[in-house]
Amino acid sequence: MIETTSAPLPVICLTGPTGSGKTAAALALAAALDGEVVNADSRQVYADFPLITAQPSAEERACCPHHLYGFLATENKISAGRWAEAAVDKVRDILARGKTPLLVGGTGLYFQALLRGMAEIPPVDPQLTAAITARVDEQGAPALHAELAQIDSAYAAKIHPNDRQRIIRALEVCQSTGRSFTWWHSNSMSTPLCVGPLLTLDAPLAWLEPRLARRLDLMLAGGALDEARAAMRHCADPAAPGWSGIGCAEALAHLQGRLSLEDCRSLWLRNTRAYAKRQLTWFRARPEAQWLPPDDPAAVVEAACRFWQKARSSYNS
Repeated sequence: MIETTSAPLPVICLTGPTGSGKTAAALALAAALDGEVVNADSRQVYADFPLITAQPSAEERACCPHHLYGFLATENKISAGRWAEAAVDKVRDILARGKTPLLVGGTGLYFQALLRGMAEIPPVDPQLTAAITARVDEQGAPALHAELAQIDSAYAAKIHPNDRQRIIRALEVCQSTGRSFTWWHSNSMSTPLCVGPLLTLDAPLAWLEPRLARRLDLMLAGGALDEARAAMRHCADPAAPGWSGIGCAEALAHLQGRLSLEDCRSLWLRNTRAYAKRQLTWFRARPEAQWLPPDDPAAVVEAACRFWQKARSSYNS
């Protein structure tokens, strides 16, 4: 359980759609503010997929400390609440050492958990979870995603039709409480855990599309399929949480003979673009988002410094 009675911890949050240049901007922030990077991306927690999920490279990690990347096995799942607990522990430790915590990633619900608090949803009967999971196994995630869209269209629009974990969670909450997942996140939030700017890279789809295609081709040329093949030796179950990520699912389908390489690349790119669009939609609905150019690290540093000078002195007082 996260301690919420103390004042929110000061942090710098950096986000934006996939492929918008968050890693380069984060390294600029770390250099300017003596910072350490804490992962805020739900796909980059998986150990088996550093390339496919675009985790910072070894060279990039050598520039400053990085936390909460690649620590989770493919077969394990992680909730926003569990991530928030781990992130808050890292933030406290970074602040205690006189450094600047930089929360970097593209998972909107992770930032919401820290900056707005967690939805205080009552526990769900494990038998209900098991029943919904069995339905996903039998009918497929897209079928239950369509069902979710009928009862919670706002949340369904934010997640991929193959995101088993989030689909199951949203359906079990609705069936258990009689309220939608969106309702709980709008009406039952705990105390914010952190305070800070939500610096958001303003990368429109037209700007992103050629970059996403080039990044995908570099991933394939750099060994993405070999990475997925190695992951299969640990866990080849398509229903495992780690395989639900974009790129992971398509690579597995190709390696298991369900997609040609051409179709794998095409579907991977299409799903990546759709994900970027969902991210942009989500962040544009956040009034606290501060939009900054995606190719101007100096502007990101300037915006962060304006907040941090006041926040750090207040935190130390």
